[in-house]
Amino acid sequence: MSNDFYELHANLCSIFSSPRRLEIIDVLTDKELTVSAILDSMSISKTNLSQHLTLMKDRGIVQTRRDGQHIYYSITNKKIIRAYKLMGEVLRELMDKKLSELNHKP
Repeated sequence: MSNDFYELHANLCSIFSSPRRLEIIDVLTDKELTVSAILDSMSISKTNLSQHLTLMKDRGIVQTRRDGQHIYYSITNKKIIRAYKLMGEVLRELMDKKLSELNHKP
């Protein structure tokens, strides 16, 4: 693979490095929502949410759909949600392993 691919891959995966962006992915799982609806689901300022959504849109993670005055956000590809959930499973397994190791230390 070329270095360009790895750069693009790292750039896309950097979306997963922010707890807020992970929360946005979680909130948008299986539905599209307006900014107001997303705000109702999170403890975040509108300005901060807008910044995250803009970055996520620029990276191809979310898309928008206009309906009158409302703009709806959704995840562009269900594989993004699968990747998010898979990483959550890995994290839970790592946490369980750490907890198990702590419980079995002399």
